Amino acid sequence: MDKIIISPSKYIQGEGALDNIGKYISVFGSNPLAIADDFVLGLVRERVDTSCSVESVSVNFEQFVGECSRQEIDRLIEVCKSNGNDVVVGIGGGKTLDTAKSIAFYTKLPVVVVPTIASTDAPTSALAVIYTPEGEFSEYLMFPSNPDTVIMDTGIIAAAPVRTLVAGMGDALSTYFEARANGISGKATMAGGAPTRSAQALARLCYDTLIADGVKAKAAVENQVSTKAVENIIEANTYLSGIGFESSGLAAAHAIHNGLTKLEECHHLLHGEKVAFGTLTQLVLENAPKEEIEEVLNFCRAVGLPTNLHDMGVKEVNKQKLMEVAEASCAAGETIHNMPFEVTANSVYAALLTAHTLGK
Repeated sequence: MDKIIISPSKYIQGEGALDNIGKYISVFGSNPLAIADDFVLGLVRERVDTSCSVESVSVNFEQFVGECSRQEIDRLIEVCKSNGNDVVVGIGGGKTLDTAKSIAFYTKLPVVVVPTIASTDAPTSALAVIYTPEGEFSEYLMFPSNPDTVIMDTGIIAAAPVRTLVAGMGDALSTYFEARANGISGKATMAGGAPTRSAQALARLCYDTLIADGVKAKAAVENQVSTKAVENIIEANTYLSGIGFESSGLAAAHAIHNGLTKLEECHHLLHGEKVAFGTLTQLVLENAPKEEIEEVLNFCRAVGLPTNLHDMGVKEVNKQKLMEVAEASCAAGETIHNMPFEVTANSVYAALLTAHTLGK
C-alpha cells in the first residue's frame, strides 16, 4: 500500500486575515458565491465586501440554512449555477464549510473556506459530513482534493463563544488515538493509503499541544483575547487535527460519535463534544492504560468537555437506546472497523457503559 499525505493547497492563519480575503479569492475568480448563516453574514459581510472591492471581486452572498444536507446542497448548487459563479467561499462553522466544499465539488469550482470558529477539523479536509435535515448522521462525502485555501482569522475565532473552541479540542483529542489504532491495524486512511511518518507526527503533536495549551487557551478566549496558546490551539484544532485524522486514519471515536446522533438527547451537542466521549469509549474499548485514560479524563474536565452520558444530557441511561448507539457505531463501512481487533455492537455497548461510569 502506498503512503499518502494530503492537505489544503494553502493554509493561512493570523489576526485580521479576513481583511485580505479579496486577494486570496482573486487567484481563483472574480465572481464568488459566499455562503454563511445569518449571524455570520452580519459579522463579516462588510469586511469581505471591502476586501473584495479592492481586488475588483464581486461577491454574491447567500444565506446557509439548517443542516449540511443533500437538500441544502442541491438548493445552493442551483443558486451558484444561476449566478454564474466561478469560485465558492464558505464562511462559518463546520456544516457551512462542508456545504461549500460539496457545492464546489459538484460544480467543479475552486473553494475557499473561512472558519469563524475552531470547533472541528473539517476545514482542511477532503470530505464532508452529510446529515439528514433532522440532524442525524447520513454519510461521508469524499472529494478528490482538499480545499484550495483555508483562512483562519484568529481575532474572529478568539471572540467566538468559548464552547466552540473547547468543542474543537474535543474533536482534536481523538486524532492521535485514532491515528495510533489505524496505524496498528494497517488499514487505509481517509487519504486512500498508509499513513506517512509526517502525518503520524502531526497527530501526536496535536495531542501534545492540547495537553500543553488547552487550559491556557480557554482562559484567554473567556476574555475574548488571542494569546500564543490560543494560536497554538487553533492550529491544533484545525490543521494538525485535520491532516492528522485524514492522513493517519479514523477509528472508533468518530464512529461512536455517529452512533450518538441516534440519541435525541445528544442533538444539542457540538460535534467535538460527542467525539470527546467517543475518544474515552475508544480507550476503554482497546483497554488503554489507566494512566492514559486518566490524563484524557483530567483534560476533558479541565476544559469542560463531557466525560459521561449525564454530561451530554442523557438523564436516564436506557440500555436499549444505548445498544442502538452501539449498533449504529458498528454499521458496515464505519471507521470503527479500522480498530486493530474485531469490534461488535456488544463490545461497544460495554465500552459505552464503562466509559460513562469512569467519567462520573
